[in-house]
Amino acid sequence: MPPKGERRKQQIVDTAKHMFIDKGFQSTHIGQVCEKLDIARGTVYQYFRNKKEILYAILEDVLENIEDIFDQDDFNEFFSSSPSNDAVLEFINKRLLSCITVLLGEPIVIKLIFKEIIGVDEDVNEQVVKSIASIEKLVAREVEELMGKGIYKSNLNPKITATMIIGGVMLVVYEYDRLKLNVLDQNLITSMAKYYLYGVLK
Repeated sequence: MPPKGERRKQQIVDTAKHMFIDKGFQSTHIGQVCEKLDIARGTVYQYFRNKKEILYAILEDVLENIEDIFDQDDFNEFFSSSPSNDAVLEFINKRLLSCITVLLGEPIVIKLIFKEIIGVDEDVNEQVVKSIASIEKLVAREVEELMGKGIYKSNLNPKITATMIIGGVMLVVYEYDRLKLNVLDQNLITSMAKYYLYGVLK
């Protein structure tokens, strides 16, 4: 897609998601997005068939960013140097910080997860569940890898561990955002990384 088209698509997404948060999903219409951007309806339909597809595009973007964070090549390269426990903590610290930054960059995702966007239907809820499951699968894979390297306990259930990690991070982000606190505070990130690491460390 040409750069101009990418910019226009992003403008549509940004405008719509703010309306979804402020007005609710059901009460937001494509026409209102067009009016806000002073564009024709046909311009929106060049990129999205309906407003659900705008939400799905946001979820897909978040998922792609988190997939980049949990890149397998980066993981293999890091552990090829036989890192110390402190280095492993720092590695996890950076990954957590990156994930939280992605989630904070799209607060609508957290609001969707905790069902704070009024008017979404079961199709949207199902897509949110699928996105979370994809993230959990990435984390479970990493937990399993760390078990294989002898860093994590050998009797863990990777899926349950991943669900607890993702659920815990999302709840902390939600609560800190709700209370208008700084979820990117380095002490908080380090604490979360320590709980993640030392809670399962041999």
